[in-house]
Amino acid sequence: MDTRVPPVPMDPATAERLRRDGHDPDEMEAVFARVLSRIHYALPDPPVSVDARLFGLLPHDSVDCVSRLPDLLLRNIVSRLPVKDGARTAALSRRWRGVWRSAPLVLVDSHILPAGTAAARADARRVTSAVSRILDAHPGPFRCVHLTSSHMEDFPGLLARWLQILAVKGIQDLVLVNRPWALDFIIPSTFLGMTTLTRLYLGLWKFPDTAGVRRSTCFPNLLELGLCCVFMESKDLDFILDRSPVLETLCVHGNLFKLSLCLVSQSLRCVKITGSFFEEIALVDAPCLERLILTGCWTRGGVCTKVKIGHAPKLHSLGYMDPGSHVLEFGNTVIKAGTKVSRSTKVPSVRILALEVRCGGRNDVKMIPTVLRCFPNVETLHIKSEESGQPSGKNLKFWNESGTIECIRSCIKRLVFHDFRGDRSEIAFLKFFFEGALVLKEVVLVLANGSFTTMGDIRSKVKPLMSMKRARDSSIMVNTNGGSIGNFKRASDFSLRDPFGEY
Repeated sequence: MDTRVPPVPMDPATAERLRRDGHDPDEMEAVFARVLSRIHYALPDPPVSVDARLFGLLPHDSVDCVSRLPDLLLRNIVSRLPVKDGARTAALSRRWRGVWRSAPLVLVDSHILPAGTAAARADARRVTSAVSRILDAHPGPFRCVHLTSSHMEDFPGLLARWLQILAVKGIQDLVLVNRPWALDFIIPSTFLGMTTLTRLYLGLWKFPDTAGVRRSTCFPNLLELGLCCVFMESKDLDFILDRSPVLETLCVHGNLFKLSLCLVSQSLRCVKITGSFFEEIALVDAPCLERLILTGCWTRGGVCTKVKIGHAPKLHSLGYMDPGSHVLEFGNTVIKAGTKVSRSTKVPSVRILALEVRCGGRNDVKMIPTVLRCFPNVETLHIKSEESGQPSGKNLKFWNESGTIECIRSCIKRLVFHDFRGDRSEIAFLKFFFEGALVLKEVVLVLANGSFTTMGDIRSKVKPLMSMKRARDSSIMVNTNGGSIGNFKRASDFSLRDPFGEY
């Protein structure tokens, strides 16, 4: 499914909101374009593929074995086809006529577009017309509906009707993305009454004002919620979280505005935030939270996001914590370079920690020992190395003065160093790490794209590390493919132990 959003000028509603939040809209254009270009990475994949195709029997086949299958299996087959092919099965034989209408509907509007075309406005209008016919014709239930290719501003009032149909026909999985970006286009509040939803993703909308919504409004079955470039207030976010009693996964992509996220949930297991700024992310009472994933976050006017860790006793995976974008806080204690770590500022539950670090930057380097001391039981450490813009090797002597760090000494068994360039600051950090890591078993160096031209270059940079005693006791692997650490979707896959482990 191609859900990429083409570059468009910033609309007046967005620009005005950014001004109110203290941003210069002109300076935010680059951020704005980057957020839009990556929204498709945050949206879930549909359960059917355009690669699935319907074929009739070849002339020499005299026996139609498929049509002899039980109705339940036939409905399952039809539900796995693109909607156009699913509806066409009615023409196969009398046996198939009622199968599509009795199968739970799976509708992905981008599959209706002509093969190989983008969602141009004329095509989008045809898609919108087809969607209306399908929603009217199918009696339900609606298993999954992904609407990402319709220009809703061309059809005022139509969306409210669609949402009403979806609610009545038992929608379970809904992805609803507006085109084009228009934050003065408010999504009808009808979706707040969809009690059958198990997954909901909203993209490029203005959230309705929840002040007048009935207090009884609830999403009793919602397990996964995604908010992608949604114009909303902190109270609206609190509203939807408070009324989702079984919610397990929260995804936020491209929040450009002044929001705070206060996590009070007895069910949340994973929170993923990418390409966003929050004033504060507070784990107030999240007894089931296992993963807090932060990628591609940014500052606002030099102000960092405050990450407050309160009651989250099961927090197992955390990252990417970035000293340039995040401030870590426990209770009333703000963690700074050199802060004396106490029992109240430690998170013993975290086993997988990811840090985004500029090894050549003095401020980042000074923060690393303090942050690591807050997580004494880390077993897997991911380091994403960022270029600092400062002379390489500026902080080589610092590591000799930082002292023993308990998690490096006695807990970390696996180190993954992403975007390795082989500069002197990175080598200095790795040498310090190897000298103190008594239980280290595995090291993976993921090379930065374009940083090495020959295998000889790689060997010359890695050779000093290989010769170290601790390193000889561990396996050191070099990944030359420059793996991706930004896989937003894998972070909530609980069948994978390490949400940062793609390389």
